[in-house]
Amino acid sequence: MEPANILKIESLSNNWRDKDDIILHACFQILKNFVEQEKEMIEVIDWGYEEKTKKAKLEIDFLYLWWVDRIDKEDHLNEKQYEVDNQMLKRLIDVRKYLWT
Repeated sequence: MEPANILKIESLSNNWRDKDDIILHACFQILKNFVEQEKEMIEVIDWGYEEKTKKAKLEIDFLYLWWVDRIDKEDHLNEKQYEVDNQMLKRLIDVRKYLWT
């Protein structure tokens, strides 16, 4: 088992990246790890218990699918994509308290 304080960012190569880009990739790697590595635990949580948890689960699923699609388009960065990335990052921050199992 790897130490919990090491984050392998799968979507980045070993080439130099600016820190603003690393922040985006690191945060969404954490989300990706949560969805993929804690799948069994996520499935036993009653996300429909309250309206806010139900909405949080929908948002987590949406952001995960957006990110998986987004990293396939990495070579097409522009100002519009940068703004979309910022909005999605803000949305991720809004659901971060639900990223536990």
